[in-house]
Amino acid sequence: MRFAAALALSVLCSAGAVQAQERPSVLFIGNSFTFGSGSAVRFYRSGTVTDLNDEGIGGVPALFKSFADQSDLEYDVYLETRGGSGFEFHFENKLDVIGNRSWDMVVMQGQSTLDLQNPGDPTKYLATAPQLAQVFVGRNPDVELYLMATWSRADLTYPSEGAWYGKPIAQMARDVRAGIDQAAQITPGVKAVLPVGEAWTRAMETGVADPNPYDGIAPDQVDLWTNDHYHASSYGYYLEALVVFGTITGLDPRSLGGRECSGMELGFSRTQVSALQQVAFDELASTNAVTAAPAVESGRGGGARCAVG
Repeated sequence: MRFAAALALSVLCSAGAVQAQERPSVLFIGNSFTFGSGSAVRFYRSGTVTDLNDEGIGGVPALFKSFADQSDLEYDVYLETRGGSGFEFHFENKLDVIGNRSWDMVVMQGQSTLDLQNPGDPTKYLATAPQLAQVFVGRNPDVELYLMATWSRADLTYPSEGAWYGKPIAQMARDVRAGIDQAAQITPGVKAVLPVGEAWTRAMETGVADPNPYDGIAPDQVDLWTNDHYHASSYGYYLEALVVFGTITGLDPRSLGGRECSGMELGFSRTQVSALQQVAFDELASTNAVTAAPAVESGRGGGARCAVG
């Protein structure tokens, strides 16, 4: 009897270990647009993710983790970020921490202007994205890579010295997306381009977000930028994370509900949470990246799982 009990316990423990090992790993690589500079998102729920630089960052990866947990999806989430960096920084300086294991999924976010010295020029991005991607594909030929197309910067659009001065606020996001689309065609392992910039544009075009922070924020609209009109506010990073979540999981972001935990913890109203979820859904649904989910009851979300132990 004792032997049978011990054998049964051993089988259960082994099954648990296998289950833990099978939990998909997601690595986020990027800069301040990933770690949440200028907002409360930067150190948000840092204990739920693994910062490979040991800087206590939560950022967009922690928001993604929160959304996944609330959806009963288990991921091991990691991040390696450095402010102001492009892919060449991570390749030249961080292969010892990002290239030493096999990842299931990698979210790659590069320079917000494609090239720091030549804004809008994709040449450098086209060279460095495949170079870094090959590291991950070499470790795991089945890795899924996601290239992030980021948002239009107000500080480069409205001031006269900006590289996109005189152009519509949507133009920078379109230019960045065009360059990243080119890179996706030549970069091994790419499953999708994350349309974060387009989601921001959609939020502005539908009246959810104010398109020009320099002339004040309209009533009942959010400012997606923080006070430097460059980095995102908590609203902007939240929308970024919703797009990542929907793309990777295929789930309708609206399935999180108006009382979604992280939105509540960041101080958003239920109206703001629902509006940002709707924007993310509409953007992803426009390319069939997600399928509409049944309506969420008003009481769902924001329950016991909001507490972080």
